[in-house]
Amino acid sequence: LTLVQISTGNQDCHIIQLDRKNYKAKNLVKILEDSSVRKIFHYARFDVAVLKHFLKASVKNIYCTKVASKIARTYTDKHGLKDLVKEIIGIDMNKAMQSSNWGAEKLSEKQIKYAATDVIYLHQLKKELNKMLIRENRMDLFNKCLKFLNTRVDLDLADYKIDIFSH
Repeated sequence: LTLVQISTGNQDCHIIQLDRKNYKAKNLVKILEDSSVRKIFHYARFDVAVLKHFLKASVKNIYCTKVASKIARTYTDKHGLKDLVKEIIGIDMNKAMQSSNWGAEKLSEKQIKYAATDVIYLHQLKKELNKMLIRENRMDLFNKCLKFLNTRVDLDLADYKIDIFSH
C-alpha cells in the first residue's frame, strides 16, 4: 500500500502517500472506520483487504461500483473502471500509468493525474448505477452483497482459496 486517493465528489482528489515503514495514518483510519461517511470503491474487495492488512482499518459504509455494475449490468462482462466510465459517463480513461512505480518517493505529474482520475468519477458512477439497480429491482440484492463484503475480505485475508459455498 503506497497511495490512497479520496474524492468528495466535486471533481477533487486528495492524494495520501503513506509511510511504508510504519503505516500510521490515524486520521485516514478514522475516516475509513466512520460509518457516517460513505466510502466508494471500484473493486472494494481488494482495496478493503489491503487497507485492513496494512492499516488495520475496519472499513465501514462501503459502496462498490464493480459489484453494482455486475448486479445491474448483466448484459455485459465488462465491469472494469475504464469500461464503466466510458459507457456511463462517456469519457475514455487513459490507464497507461496503472503499472508505473507507485512506490517512488516522489510521484510524477502523470502519476498524480492518473491517481486523481481513478477516483473522481466514482460518485457519478454510483449515482447512475443506483438508477440501474432500482430500475432492475436489484438494489436489495446489491445491499446484501455489500453487507457480506467484509466477511469476504476476511476469507481472503485468511487465505481461503476455495469457494466455501461449493458442494
